[in-house]
Amino acid sequence: MSTPAQGPTSGAGPGSEPGSGQAALPPAARDYLSSPALAPMWSAVRDRLERNGLAARGTVTVTVDDAGAEMLAGLLRAPVSGGEVKVRLDRLDAALRGSVAARGLLSVTELLHGRLVDRKARRQQQATQTATVWAYLEEQLTAVGLAGSDWVGEWTAGIRRAGLLARAGAEVEVVIRHSCAVLAELAPMLSSDSADVGALLPRWELAQLASQVTGSAHGLDDGTAAAALVLRAAAAATGQPVPATAAARRELWARVGVSPDAVSGTVLGWGIRPPGPGPWAAMMRTRADLGLVTHVTLQEWRAAAAATAWGAPGDRVWLCENPQVLQAAAAAAVPGPLLCVGGNPSTVGVLTIDALIAAGVEVRYHGDFDVAGVAIAARLHSRGVLPWRMAAADYLTAVEARSRSTLPALNGSVTKTPWDPELTTVMNTHRVAVHEEAILDTLLGDLL
Repeated sequence: MSTPAQGPTSGAGPGSEPGSGQAALPPAARDYLSSPALAPMWSAVRDRLERNGLAARGTVTVTVDDAGAEMLAGLLRAPVSGGEVKVRLDRLDAALRGSVAARGLLSVTELLHGRLVDRKARRQQQATQTATVWAYLEEQLTAVGLAGSDWVGEWTAGIRRAGLLARAGAEVEVVIRHSCAVLAELAPMLSSDSADVGALLPRWELAQLASQVTGSAHGLDDGTAAAALVLRAAAAATGQPVPATAAARRELWARVGVSPDAVSGTVLGWGIRPPGPGPWAAMMRTRADLGLVTHVTLQEWRAAAAATAWGAPGDRVWLCENPQVLQAAAAAAVPGPLLCVGGNPSTVGVLTIDALIAAGVEVRYHGDFDVAGVAIAARLHSRGVLPWRMAAADYLTAVEARSRSTLPALNGSVTKTPWDPELTTVMNTHRVAVHEEAILDTLLGDLL
């Protein structure tokens, strides 16, 4: 059957390969080859060529209707029936070269359907680039003396799973260099042992650290690739989960000695009446008299609170973990004084607690009877804070007063509780948690 695509038999000349700069296909050939009836074939051919490394070899299986079968038969000069058809790419390449198209399969495919992508070569290039990036990471870790750290394996595995280096794009080497330099600064804090000692006072402001290492005060801002890498390392090193919220990220920064900012972290106060004569002390007493809860930030601490005594020797200040306890204390109008750290203490919380203890004030803490709450209690105890209803007997009383089915399961194992070693044993035996809200009446009774 004579077709426009057959044309005179001729060898392939210049222009039979992609990118040759030859003129477009002859109109008759283009019209024939771009027929909708041949579209299934071109789709399959394009996919196979891109997977083949742009080599015209192998076979594609396509489904064509009667019109497509007739046109394909004319092109291949061989009988073709409608339905499922197997087409050898080398035969199709030869047929096109011998037709009025006078070009090979790759060239015709690109002229009809756009530039082909050598996926195999791209994958190999990406694999080479990836290997180079990971080698650079190892090189930088070695350069800052961290390659042998026991947390590096977990960190790098997490980076791979999350695809963080791939997402860094063209700036990946800069991101790696900055991240490793930050981790070198944080190295003394990057261990589970240092984390167990307690919430550490800041050695750096985040913006200051970023400026020092990256050259920009915003180089470690939330959302940057460098911050994500550093925080994953901090999580792996201190045995913490990868932080998923802004609050959790701020807490992890503080845990490794970096103050994220001076205003977001607070310590909550109820009934705080500093005895000093200054304006800040007077303001706090006024707020207490008005029945107002006070949020003290690190900025306020530095501006006024640090220079004011929060109490006198022999005074007692109660300390709780959860804001709901302080809220209930305010609603009940208990006299206090009560502070709330809202989980793991922020920098200003640690500063406040340390200042109270240094002034001879007795600070007593109660937190959740769960793994995290007991860990916070242990860290605070190491700073001189005394337990408040955090003994084994208090836990057992709370458990026995409630149906076990209403208590949440203990998630993980409780570590050492030096103020009462038996607490570790009974909690790991009973395997249930008791949150502060469950014993509010008891706690508030102590505050009256």
